[in-house]
Amino acid sequence: MSARGERSGQGRAGGKGQGEQPDEPHKGERRKGERDRKGEVRMSGGLLKDARERWVRTGGVELCVAELGDAAQPTVLLVHGYPDSKEVWSEVATRLADRFHVVLYDIRGHGRSTAPVPLRGGFTLEKLTDDFLAVADAVSPDRPVHVVGHDWGSVQSWEFVTVKRTEGRIASFTSMSGPSLDHFGHWIKKRMVRPTPRRVGQLLGQGAKSWYVYMLHTPALPEMAWRGPLGARWPKLLQRFEGVPADGYPTSSLPSDAATGAWLYRDNVRARLSRPRADAYAHAPVQLITPLGDAFLSPRLYDELELWVPQLTRRTLPAKHWVPRTRPDQLAAWVTDFVTANEGLQDLGCAAAQEAAAATRSAAPTGRYADRFAGQLVLVTGAASGIGRATAFAFAEAGARVVAVDRDAEGVARTAELAALVGAPAAWGETVDVSDEQAMEKLAEKVAREYGVVDVLVNNAGIGLSGSFFDTTVDDWKKVLDVNLWGVIHGCRIFGKQMADRGQGGHIVNTASAAAFQPSKALPAYSTSKAAVLMLSECLRAELAGQGIGVSAICPGLVNTNITATARFAGVDAEEEKRRQQRSSRLYGLRNYPPEKVAGAVLDAVVRNRAVVPVTPEARGAHALSRFAPKALRRLARMEPPL
Repeated sequence: MSARGERSGQGRAGGKGQGEQPDEPHKGERRKGERDRKGEVRMSGGLLKDARERWVRTGGVELCVAELGDAAQPTVLLVHGYPDSKEVWSEVATRLADRFHVVLYDIRGHGRSTAPVPLRGGFTLEKLTDDFLAVADAVSPDRPVHVVGHDWGSVQSWEFVTVKRTEGRIASFTSMSGPSLDHFGHWIKKRMVRPTPRRVGQLLGQGAKSWYVYMLHTPALPEMAWRGPLGARWPKLLQRFEGVPADGYPTSSLPSDAATGAWLYRDNVRARLSRPRADAYAHAPVQLITPLGDAFLSPRLYDELELWVPQLTRRTLPAKHWVPRTRPDQLAAWVTDFVTANEGLQDLGCAAAQEAAAATRSAAPTGRYADRFAGQLVLVTGAASGIGRATAFAFAEAGARVVAVDRDAEGVARTAELAALVGAPAAWGETVDVSDEQAMEKLAEKVAREYGVVDVLVNNAGIGLSGSFFDTTVDDWKKVLDVNLWGVIHGCRIFGKQMADRGQGGHIVNTASAAAFQPSKALPAYSTSKAAVLMLSECLRAELAGQGIGVSAICPGLVNTNITATARFAGVDAEEEKRRQQRSSRLYGLRNYPPEKVAGAVLDAVVRNRAVVPVTPEARGAHALSRFAPKALRRLARMEPPL
């Protein structure tokens, strides 16, 4: 390493403050950025306008470093990828700055950092590691840093966390969308030496995704494309294909960054993939965040990562490649949790650190899909009992934060209490009637203000009503439609709008019923309300697909819940209604299909983004008949119900 610290002074207190100028770069180096009339350097694009700025010289280049937050707090160092600059992290950085000392830097040849001369050989992983150590020593000389890398920022950070000379300088590493080239090289060799149809398929699949790597190795062509039409159109391409908001990113340095950054690939990829290191073991805890919709990297690349990382935490995210711009809330939450869990372990002895790490892992959520929902905010209506309560528990076991909603204050408070016990990092109970539009508006405002924007909304609240059409009064119709349909509409409209405005995706689950596609002469009002919920879900799914928001309709059949004990029967007196409630409860009890299975189907529907999910065997059968033999269902609709 050629420089440990800044050009002027050492450590946090030294160096140049915002507005001060570094010495002019050596001949042949280039300076990026703009200077105003006072000679002050402004942050590119204004995305980090509140950041403190310093310059770090190392290996013949000068690195532009930005800092946010309290320098006395643990340092989180964000490393950007290709063809990005440090501003790709601006949304994540501002969210982390309340808790941490956040550091971002333009890697050599990008943003406002200078480029090496000559370019060839100036971007090797060894030199990038020199840069990392120089920045780390400048911003946090006495404490290890928590590294977060995306794309090529993750690729080079894998080098940082697996080489001997950085031991003790890294407290944790969060990786997203960028594998270790050494691990990747061993992954390829294993599939070539011991091929199976599955392994060959994986190899070919990743080979197709890596088409851009081949292009970047061609002479001159990438530079011409980026400095020409590709660089001009790149922001629009990110918006169209990745859903990146048009908020000032990427910055104006993009064409030059991308042209110069091609040497990241040329200097490293072929050499490392052909001769991967055999000792590339991580010496710090690693959190792997895998975007499931990444167009450039297959999730299969990380199948054997536990062989290289003794302390590994896995997360998955239903998102595309540029998650620092499209999912900053979720990334900030996961990074915060991971950094907090691992802060201070470096100060312990080896045995104590291992014990503390084991305790951290044992405290982590272990439920199904914990890697998918941990830290997410989930709101469930009708959560005081039955399917709603079971769904709240299922998300809690997966590590989600849960907002349980019901008009039964005592029941929903109990659900929140139990959800916290089964694994939710936080759970709250809210007493609201979902049919009350103003109450739902106030709930949405409170949830957004106190807990954040909901990631998963489960509109589950519902009531039952049985009776012939002519026995069903207008008041009966109003009560059923107010809860079963308008409650869903209010939830979708109010909370769905918040999801859409946030622009980071999400999922809406609406509880319909097998009655939505199975007509019955005994359930005209109930079936109509549920059929409307099903169609509403299908329409919303089409409308919100372009915004990354999935919509699923869950259609259970006979499930053993207390809805039968509270269901109303039109056209009968109170005594007869009570008798029918008891009889239907016995029937559902004998069927004994547990609500926990429906809850499992809800989580599965979100993970798989399924449109319509019949849950019970009778629901699946009725759904199949509705598609292939509707006349049979119409004949069944004429039968008297067993009530």
